[in-house]
Amino acid sequence: MILLSVSGFVPPAWLVAPFALLLMLIATGPLLFAHVWHKYYKHIAVSLGLLVGIYYLTVYRQPLPVIETLAEYVSFISLLFALYVAAGGIYIFADFESKAITNVLFLLLGAILTNIIGTTGASVLLIRPYMRINRYRLKPYHIVFFIFFVSNLGGLLTPIGDPPLFMGFLKGVPFFWTTTNLILPWLIALLLLAIIFIILEKNNTKLDEVDVSAHYTQTIIISGKRNFIWLGLIILTVFMDPMIIDGFPSLEFEGKNISYIRELLQLGIAITCLRFAKKTAIQSNEFSFEPILEVAFLFAGIFLTMIPALQLLEHYGSLLGNISPGMIYFGSGMFSAVLDNAPTYVNFFALVMAVFHLSISNIQDVQDFISSEQAIYLIAISVGSVFWGAMTYIGNGPNFMVKAIAENAGVKMPPFFQYIYKYSLPFLLPVLVVVWLIFFY
Repeated sequence: MILLSVSGFVPPAWLVAPFALLLMLIATGPLLFAHVWHKYYKHIAVSLGLLVGIYYLTVYRQPLPVIETLAEYVSFISLLFALYVAAGGIYIFADFESKAITNVLFLLLGAILTNIIGTTGASVLLIRPYMRINRYRLKPYHIVFFIFFVSNLGGLLTPIGDPPLFMGFLKGVPFFWTTTNLILPWLIALLLLAIIFIILEKNNTKLDEVDVSAHYTQTIIISGKRNFIWLGLIILTVFMDPMIIDGFPSLEFEGKNISYIRELLQLGIAITCLRFAKKTAIQSNEFSFEPILEVAFLFAGIFLTMIPALQLLEHYGSLLGNISPGMIYFGSGMFSAVLDNAPTYVNFFALVMAVFHLSISNIQDVQDFISSEQAIYLIAISVGSVFWGAMTYIGNGPNFMVKAIAENAGVKMPPFFQYIYKYSLPFLLPVLVVVWLIFFY
C-alpha cells in the first residue's frame, strides 16, 4: 500500500534494508573480509543503490527523489574530487626538529587548512610532511592525533571542511552559518586535545635515545605551488549556486532548481590540475585515484539507498516526543562513530526537522529552522557528526586513508578495536563529553 504524507510519498519500512546492509558492510567489510570487500565494494555499493533507484522509478513511479538525490550526489562528489586532485599536486617538505610545540602548531594549522581544502585534501597534503618532522620519534599516537585534528575535528567551520557539513549546505544551510555557530565548540575541543597531546609529547623521550646529528634548516619547501590557484578557484565555485545567486543558470525539474554550472567548472578545474600538475610533486605524494574512487562508489550507493530512510524519518519523526539537543548530539555522534558521518548527519537532520513538522527537502523549511531557536539541534548534529567521526577508523573516509599511508611508511598503527580503547576512549571521549556539558547539557 502506498502512503502519502504532507511531504509526499512515504515508502514501506523494508525498503530501508539496502541502506542498512550497505552501512553494515562498510563497517564490517574492511575488518572481517577485507580481500573480498576491497575487490567488490564498488559492485556492492552501486548495485544496492540502483536497486532502490530503479524501484522508485519503475514500481512507485517517483522520479523526483531519485533525480534530486543524483543531483546532490554529483554536487557532493565533484567538490571532493576537485579538492583531492588539486591537493594531490602539492608536495610539502618541512625540515623542522620534532618538538611538542612544533607538532601542536602543525596540527592546529592543519585543522584550519582543513576548512579550506577539506578533510580528504588536508590529510593527503599534510600527513607525509608531518611524519617526516617526527621521523626520529614517530609513534602511533602522532598519527592518531593527526586523525583527530586534521581528518575530523578541524573541519567543523565550513561546508568544505567535512562531508556532513557540505551535505547540509546542499540542503540549504548558508555557507557561513557553520563558521558563526560552531566556532566555540571547535576552539574548545582543539584546545583540550592540544593539551592532551602536549602531555603525551612530554612523555615521549624516544628522541633522547637517538643520536640526531642532522642539521635542521627550519624551512618549508613547497612543490606544485600553482595548485593553490586551482584550490582558490574551486572554493569560489562553491558559491555558484542557484540557491545563493538569483537567476544563476540551473536545470528545472518539477519546480526544483538543479545546479550544473558549478559542477562542470569543478570537473574542468580538476582536469586542468592533472594536465598541468608538477610531475615531481605528484610522484612525491604517491598520488593515486583509489582513495577518492572508493569515496565516489560508496557514496553513490549511500545517496540512493538513503532515499527511503530520509522519507520515513520525515514521516514518522513528528510522532516522537520531546527530544533534547544533548540526545541529538550523542545520537548523531555515536552513529557517526560506527557508520559514516555524512549519511548520519542527513538522517538526524531529517529526523529533527520532522519533529518540528518541517521537511529537509524544502529549502525554505531548512532556512526557517536554522533562523529559529531550534537551530541548537542542527548545531548538535553538526558537532556530533564531525567530532565523533574520529572515534573509529570507519567514522570518516580519510581515517582509513591516513592509517594506510602511515602503515606504508612503517608505522605500526593500532588495529580497529585497539584504536578505540587505547586512544579514542581515554583521550577523545573526555573531550567530547566536555563539549556536551558546555553546549548541549
